[in-house]
Amino acid sequence: MTAITRRSALAAIGALAASPLLLQPAWAQSSLKISHQFPGGTITEGDFRDRLTRMFAAEVEKRSKGALKFAIYPGSSLMKTNAQFSAMRKGALDLSLVPLSYAGGEVPEVNIGLMPGLVTSYDQAYGWKNAEVGKELARILYDKGIVMLSWIWQGGGMASRGKPVVDPDDAKGMKIRGGSREMDLMLKAAGAAVVTLPSNEIYAAMQTGAMEAALTSSTSLISFRLEEVSKALTTARAGSYWFMLEPLMMSRAIFDRLPKDQQQILLTVGAELEAFALKSAKEDDVQVANVYQKANAKVVDMNPAALKKWQDIAKATAWKDYGEKNPSCANLLKLAEKTL
Repeated sequence: MTAITRRSALAAIGALAASPLLLQPAWAQSSLKISHQFPGGTITEGDFRDRLTRMFAAEVEKRSKGALKFAIYPGSSLMKTNAQFSAMRKGALDLSLVPLSYAGGEVPEVNIGLMPGLVTSYDQAYGWKNAEVGKELARILYDKGIVMLSWIWQGGGMASRGKPVVDPDDAKGMKIRGGSREMDLMLKAAGAAVVTLPSNEIYAAMQTGAMEAALTSSTSLISFRLEEVSKALTTARAGSYWFMLEPLMMSRAIFDRLPKDQQQILLTVGAELEAFALKSAKEDDVQVANVYQKANAKVVDMNPAALKKWQDIAKATAWKDYGEKNPSCANLLKLAEKTL
């Protein structure tokens, strides 16, 4: 190698070493990825959960003066729905807005986020964050590699290909999607056959008749156009035994690499967006009825007597099963019952 060639090579190596890109940690070299299973839209139109991720991304980028940027992947376009939680724990996915109970097979404690009859109102649901149960759940998730950014709760109802399902007796003999192990236990006790799949697969299953009814959030009942394959709807307008914790979460492995000021921005913006989530969820509880009525479906509301029947079944089945899983689950259930 000639002296000129050697000098050229050394200069090139020196330039690379001084490159700002190489001086940055790996996470800073590209946008943080936010994955979710819901239909994509814009910051002002579409499924509010997608909108929330876009609002979050825009506000965090603004407050961090561009130090934090995001790429959003709706409709499970980055990875399969049920792979998201595990990927966050491993640091392979940065953020996700995902139903917490989907991870129940991996972390049994999280099934408290869709425990039938345990949460029956938004006031109670949003009170969890600062109550003992919420603090303990957040601690467990943190220990498992997950940071809670936005606590998002949604009421839900049941779409059906046939008759409305209000009373437990209505569910007998029907193939129904519950959304969590605990919901399924309650439905089985009521005489239903359960079908297990994520909400973005409900339409196809109901269209083919593989499933006759599905419990899911009011927003998903709209966003996944289930009125096209339904003849009846039971809404959450007057209360529900189906309230799901569907938070915006971040990989702790990624979060911990960030400087403290950026961590604080993420937590602050996440908390501020909870008011938008609550308002949007309540609006969708009302809007879903209008959507289904326009599609000529029979729309009914849950009533207190039927809700009490479902809750009694849930206590004897789902609550009991969950509380017997391990001491941690038993403790969470005890703390949650204090909020009733």
